[in-house]
This record gives sequence, C-alpha cells and structure tokens, in this order.
Amino acid sequence: MVANRLACPSSEHALAGWLESDWVVDRQGQRVVPVWKKRGRVKVDLVWLSQFYRALDLLIQHKEEIEQRLYGRLREVFDLKVDLVFYDLTSTYFEGEGPEPIARYGYSRDGQRKNRQVLVGLVMVNGLPIAHHVWAGHLKDEQTVEGVIEDVQRRFSVERMIFVGDRGMVSTRTLSVIKRREQGYLVGLVRRQRPEVIDYIESATGPGTECAVGVGAAQKKAKTGVWEVAAAEPGVRVFVVHSDERQAYEQAMRERSMQRVRAKLEALRARVAKGQLKRPEKIGAAAAKILSRHHGHRYFDWRLSPQGQFEYFEHPAHLAREKQIEGKYVIQTEEQELDAVEAVKHYKELAEVERGVRRLKDVIRMRPIYHQTEPRVRAHIFVAALALLLERVLERKLTAAGVDLSVGDAWQALNTIGVVQFDVGGQKKIGITPGSARARQVLLALGVKRIELPSPVRNARVVTH
Repeated sequence: MVANRLACPSSEHALAGWLESDWVVDRQGQRVVPVWKKRGRVKVDLVWLSQFYRALDLLIQHKEEIEQRLYGRLREVFDLKVDLVFYDLTSTYFEGEGPEPIARYGYSRDGQRKNRQVLVGLVMVNGLPIAHHVWAGHLKDEQTVEGVIEDVQRRFSVERMIFVGDRGMVSTRTLSVIKRREQGYLVGLVRRQRPEVIDYIESATGPGTECAVGVGAAQKKAKTGVWEVAAAEPGVRVFVVHSDERQAYEQAMRERSMQRVRAKLEALRARVAKGQLKRPEKIGAAAAKILSRHHGHRYFDWRLSPQGQFEYFEHPAHLAREKQIEGKYVIQTEEQELDAVEAVKHYKELAEVERGVRRLKDVIRMRPIYHQTEPRVRAHIFVAALALLLERVLERKLTAAGVDLSVGDAWQALNTIGVVQFDVGGQKKIGITPGSARARQVLLALGVKRIELPSPVRNARVVTH
C-alpha cells in the first residue's frame, strides 16, 4: 500500500488495477494479484480487499515504534541532528460522517466547510518527515503544539530543540508551554490581529541586513531585507523581514481580490440606483455580505448618501495598512545565538514542510478519506506519511548522486523497466528489461546495481508498465 501510494497514488479499492500493471511480490516471491468479483459499486472480491484493511489495522498498532525505528535509520544514513524541529498543520476531509470523536467541523484548508475533517500535523527535521499526528478537526493550530513537543522529547530522546512554526501556532499559552519545557522557539507572528506587530513593522526603518536564502525545493536565490527591532518583552528578539518576491505575490493577490469585491459592490450600487433595494437595513446586509468575501472589509467601506444612494470607496485606514504590511513578515525568538540571517533562513525552511503537506494532500492522495473507523483513518494517513518519507529519501539520493531528475521524472524513467515472460525451447522463462538510461541512473543513485526476480516466482504472466 505504501509503494502504491508512492508510485501510483490510489485508494485501497483502486489498488487492484495497479497490481495488474505492476509486478509486486510478497516475501516468498509470490506475485500479488487482485481477485475480481463485482458486488455493487465494489469491483474486487471483498475477502481479498479485507486483507488490505487488516493490514491497515495491524500497521497503526505499531505506528510509534515504526516511526522511532525509521528515525534511528534516518539518523544513521543522513546524520540527522534534532536541534531544529519544523511543524505544520493541514486538514483533510471525509466523504461521509467520519468517526467520532476525531471527525469534527472546523476551519477547512480544503474549502470543504460542509464536510467533517481531521487535522494532520507533520513534524520534519532537516527536510525529512520523522513523525505525524492526527488531531480532531475542530482544534485550533496552537492547541496541538504542546502534544507535539512532548512526543518529540519522549520518543526521540531530544533534550532541547528549537521549535519552528508558522503564525497559526503562536499564542501566549503556546509560548509559555515551550518555555516551561525549557525548549527554544522561532515562530512567525500574525500581522493583522496584534497591534504590536504593526508597531514592529513601522519601526523597521533605515538600512536593513540584506541576505539571500534558499526558497523551496529549487533553492532559488531571493534577496531579502531583515531588521531586528526592539521587542516589548525583555529577552525576546523580533525580526521584521521584507521580501520583494513576497510583496509582488501579496500585491497581486490583493489586487485580484479588490477587483472581485469592486465588481460585486458596483452591482449592488446599480441595484440600489434602480430601486431594487430601498430599505437601509437590506442594503447594509447586502454590503456586509459582499465585504465578508475575498477579505473585502480590508479594502473597501460604504455609506448611503442623503439621497439614499449606495456609495462605496477604498477604506482610508484598512487599505493603507494592507499595503504597508505587504511583503513583510515578523519572526520572534528568544535564541540569543541566532543572528538575523540565520533566523530568516531557518524560518524560510518551513516552506519545505508546507511543500510536504501539499504533497500529502494533492499528490499522495491523502484526501478525501472514506474510512469510517478511527484506526482505519489514522492508518490511511500513516500510509500517506510513509510514502512521503520514501519520496523525500529518493529525492535526496538523486541529489546526492548528481542525477538531475525530479521524483516524478524518476518514476517515469523506472516505468521503462518491465517483467516479461518468453518461451525458449518449450520452456517458459521470466526476465527483466534493462530500462532506459535514465532508469539505470536512478537505480545506481539508490545503490541498485542489478535487478533479479525473487526465486521461486509463481503466478507469472506477461507484465507491461
């Protein structure tokens, strides 16, 4: 199931089709083949399918031990050092009600507000996922932090770490928990809900420190300016960061949102002018509904003229503030050894966690979830997390070997390797095609010099990839 999720992401039901096109064997060398038996919407034999469900049940019972042992192996292979622990959250939704008590309504990052969901927290070290957590779907981001820190300390024998989290992780309680456990932190601050953050941004004047830090998987170079400003509390350090790249992105997003809201407000103005809306409370309700969409309240305000006409205009205070904070973010820490450039570099490494979360959801197909029991839900997510880990290891192996291929390109190259059956002098034999030159590059990067079929191989048939 993990191999399937990595190579050709699909559900347990769709696994059968993959097993017909790809050669998968068990420990005894016997090929795993699907058993087809249509029953309603299910096309495979339920007895055969139940083997995979039982495997999920067994897998989740050993989650903690598996993650610990994998971490030990990763530490040997990649010399991992758990001094910086990166954490990010996402949500994934259910088709159906989902199991109580973890399937709950909450803030949906998938835009599926009508569906119950769970939260999935991903813990990464040096760009590799070492653990994940499944939380009830109604929790706030900050409510999950204490459990993550406790788990990392307990299972991975970490005495002290610097917890790196995004803006949703921050609250007074969160920081007090981190400090009470004598751990460090490097976190982003929410820009709009804390007045002191605006003060920090306004105080970042004069020449800042210019730094170029890697962004994302491609490690593109982007110039970033950073200022260390006076914090409100002793011992706390605050960095204001400005990125031209981020400013261009946020400005484009704002202008797109303003265009949408402006079109809605103009349509409302026309309706009032035609007399289709007359009562002030009806007009006000319509305007409030529009401004609640696409963050319209950040950009526009409205009034009724003495003649009862609807007028809208750019908000003089809110819009100016939006423009002021575009391209800027604020980082807080109490680590005295970190300089400004290091703080920005480490915080930007959160993008790798976000990339991992996106891979889980969009590529490895963690969503939606159809299982209706809590252990199966947790196991389904565990399979996706294990596939993500293997993908990251493959990515590192390719980079270390100097193979200029993405993971997707590597899988495409490996698909040129096939298992074939042929007759020689009346005897049936099975062989493996060598594959393309790129496929051989990938195998060498993984330390595979020769592929051999397990012996004995039973249930053999012609296979194409």
